[in-house]
Amino acid sequence: MLVKFLQETELIKRGQTIINLDAADLREADLRNADLWEADLMEADLSKANLNGANLSGAYLKEADLMEADLSEAFQIDANLSGANLSGAKLNGAKLSGA
Repeated sequence: MLVKFLQETELIKRGQTIINLDAADLREADLRNADLWEADLMEADLSKANLNGANLSGAYLKEADLMEADLSEAFQIDANLSGANLSGAKLNGAKLSGA
């Protein structure tokens, strides 16, 4: 995995934002199995997006719109979901520990 390599070579530090998608329009995006570890998705529009199996661990999803998004089997360990809209979101098998 690229992120792991970058950490091991100290090109990035743990806790540093890797992907900044702050307020991005990702409506209906196909993000199946995407690695969005520690991504900044604050206020992003992910309504009806397919995030099945995605890694959102440590992601910053404050006030993101996840209405009717498919988060089945997604990893959201320690993700910040404060104020996020999860109305109608599919969460079957999602890992939400610490979120």
